[in-house]
Amino acid sequence: MRVLLLLLSALLGGCGLTETGAAAAGSAAAGAQQAAQARQTEERVRQQIETTNQEAVDRERAAADAASK
Repeated sequence: MRVLLLLLSALLGGCGLTETGAAAAGSAAAGAQQAAQARQTEERVRQQIETTNQEAVDRERAAADAASK
């Protein structure tokens, strides 16, 4: 069985299939890293939007309080 696997590996390596698999694995890892960075960016933007919205609400509340005095 080992001899068969070794022979199959040698044949696939000779035709470039092994390199193709390695390249695909590397590409998948890069894609996963890009997806993680995109999620981090999305979360950072979401937090900035929430902060901006809360600041606007606070300003409106302060303006309403000042106008009622």
